[in-house]
Amino acid sequence: MSLSRRGLLAAGGAMGALAATAAQTGAANAAPASGRGRGRVRTGFDRLAADGYSLLRGEKVGIVTNPTGITSDVRHIVDVMHPDDRVDLVAVFGPEHGFRGTAQAGGSEGRYDDPATGLPVYDTYLKSGQPLADVFTASGVDTVVFDIQDAGARFYTYIWTLYDCMEAAALAGKRFVVLDRPNPVTGRAALGPVLDPAFGTFVGRREIAQAHGMTVTELALLFNAEFFAERPVDLRIVKMSGWRRSDFFDATGLPWVPPSPNMPTPDTALVYSGTCLFEGTNLSEGRGTTRPFELLGAEGVDRRWAAAANALDLPGVAFREAYFAPTFSKFQGKTVGGVQLHVHDREVFDPVRTGIALLVTAKRTWSGFAWRSDNWIDKLTGNTRVRTMIDAGADTDEVVGAWAEDLAAFRAVRRRYLQYR
Repeated sequence: MSLSRRGLLAAGGAMGALAATAAQTGAANAAPASGRGRGRVRTGFDRLAADGYSLLRGEKVGIVTNPTGITSDVRHIVDVMHPDDRVDLVAVFGPEHGFRGTAQAGGSEGRYDDPATGLPVYDTYLKSGQPLADVFTASGVDTVVFDIQDAGARFYTYIWTLYDCMEAAALAGKRFVVLDRPNPVTGRAALGPVLDPAFGTFVGRREIAQAHGMTVTELALLFNAEFFAERPVDLRIVKMSGWRRSDFFDATGLPWVPPSPNMPTPDTALVYSGTCLFEGTNLSEGRGTTRPFELLGAEGVDRRWAAAANALDLPGVAFREAYFAPTFSKFQGKTVGGVQLHVHDREVFDPVRTGIALLVTAKRTWSGFAWRSDNWIDKLTGNTRVRTMIDAGADTDEVVGAWAEDLAAFRAVRRRYLQYR
């Protein structure tokens, strides 16, 4: 991954859009180290609205958002913007799960008129390239705004909705504005394997790490400079104020809205970048329970799995022998055995390493272990190495060590686009 001069200029132009408020943001970010519940974080939307939507003045605006697009007093930003004469909001674009969030994983709401505002809602899910550009053109917007809460993992699809919408906006000649929200699991580090572009899908379009450690505005800057250098979008970003890279979500004082039906709490996001790998196996990843991605299991799994995982003495986490009956998805209505993750020190917890350790120990302690027949695990990890190394008997350290060089290269590129300390 190389940094192009044209891409850097595009990123620099975007970062200069809010130059007048840079000093204010820098002062906020120089505040003391994070403490729970301090409530000092203002989202990109909060700052945009406080500035009277000046960045959008004179433009017909469409917004890509979902139920997480809320203000600090839990009003949806579309409901706030629609009656405000200072902004001309004419369209909404819904991602996976839909604008109002009524669809489960792998679904969307389609095209409809929003009953609350009368605004046309267009479906972006599984659309990209020229077909998505045609949607933007048909909507009549001049500027596309993006405001969705991310979960911090490469395979969480909203960042690829961001990617696809940026590409489509460039094709359609639309300006693109990204409003920032916190990475709920901090922005301290990138972790895990880096995707091989040969394995690109909607759960990972391009070569970023499995846990990217970035916010959506930082990702937008990286995408525009590194991946859209030949045709960058006219990009603007609106940063947060008060957020630090060491902040977990509960330190922000912001309300949590589940970004998707199986991401009910920030605790889910904490483990998700590791345990979502179980979607690529025949074990339940906890969908259909009140603790998705924290509960893992299958019929025939017993106490040996938890014992083997605990014997690794992984930092910051312990494993409880658990039994549960999913109400939907894998093993619906059946009682299965497995583990529940209990993160007791999130400062040292490594979700990706933990996910690999759980795959290794599951395969060694349960004779029924199998990968999904479509090798979905390769799409999630972004390569074949994790699957083939575990099948060959590699231990956790060997698997994790295999991506060290690629991860170091991504971390070097990532540093160029970080906007917060």
